[in-house]
Amino acid sequence: MGDHRWGITDDGHPTETSNLQTETEDSVFELLAQCFPFPSSNSVNCVIKLSRKSHALFLRKGLVGLSRGFVSLDASKPWILYWILQALDLLDERLSAEELERAVDTLNRCQDDVKGGFGGGPGQEPHLATTYAAIHALAIIGTEEAFDCIDRKKLYSWIMSLKQADGSFIMHHGGEVDVRGSYCVASVCKLLNLLSPSLTENMGTFIAKCQSYEGEGHGGYTFCGIAAIELLQETDLLDTRALTKWTVSRQMELEGGFQGRTNKLVDGCYSFWLGGLFPILDAIALRRDGINIDALQEYILICCQSPKGGLRDKPEKHPDYYHSCYCLSGLSIAQHNYVWSEDEQDFVVTLEGTKVVGDANNKLPATHPVHNIRIEYVKRIREYFQ
Repeated sequence: MGDHRWGITDDGHPTETSNLQTETEDSVFELLAQCFPFPSSNSVNCVIKLSRKSHALFLRKGLVGLSRGFVSLDASKPWILYWILQALDLLDERLSAEELERAVDTLNRCQDDVKGGFGGGPGQEPHLATTYAAIHALAIIGTEEAFDCIDRKKLYSWIMSLKQADGSFIMHHGGEVDVRGSYCVASVCKLLNLLSPSLTENMGTFIAKCQSYEGEGHGGYTFCGIAAIELLQETDLLDTRALTKWTVSRQMELEGGFQGRTNKLVDGCYSFWLGGLFPILDAIALRRDGINIDALQEYILICCQSPKGGLRDKPEKHPDYYHSCYCLSGLSIAQHNYVWSEDEQDFVVTLEGTKVVGDANNKLPATHPVHNIRIEYVKRIREYFQ
């Protein structure tokens, strides 16, 4: 955390102060240390609050317009929209009919009418990552207009044109190959009921070959590989023992949050990228005992909330839409108990094992640990395209 200490204001916000404290200030920190020890304390439960209103205001500003500082993200319009929509949805913020129509129109303009797939903006080359963001944003919107704008026939044809002989996918024509492509394809095609034998051939084998000697090596890529192979129902191809050991080791004892790689700092976004792995690991007959859900929620609520709204990587960092989305998604994962339902052939949430740290109003709806949209939205879009 550098040469800084952190306390909590009456409204639940973290506050930063210098290490050069007076004796009075030091005594306050000693008291805080007694009240709020890591990794967990019941006394914290009475104090920490999720600042819903300030976060919602921060996010809604992005729907109105973006400053010139976002020019570097010109090829990420579907991502920005997805991050904002997912975060607002988890905060139970409802959009107006006009806002939903504008969102659908924006995403539709990013769709390539000739090739299929979605680019980062109107007229841009379709890309698997922005296609993933667009489809999941449309799934959140959930209107008939949103679903009907998806050209599934052209989308499937375009995705198949990206497939390689070893079962991998290039991210776009002339682009790179990595496990992100496998996840984007698996998640999108699962939602749209496009998973065919031709599309899935050798996908699981390629993903399994990406597993490193550590069990894995990077939180985001690990999530992509495990989530994709779970959708394919081929998790038996993985070294799950090594994977579990590596994943459990990424939650830091002091901070309570997750680091993305060995010897890296904790980052709030991995609350989802790694926190979301535990329900999947549990679904393949392993235990979720390796995650400290209290400590993870405390890290998000104490360290990741910006006093002016929005969520961030860690203290001293500025809030942004990306971290707002994945910090809230990680908080949702940590609050709910997920089990695999043979009847549903998907994840469902049970009341047993549910734990909300802090104020009762901190509770968020359950996000799907694989798709990262609400569980009911996954069911809704799959039924529409059945």
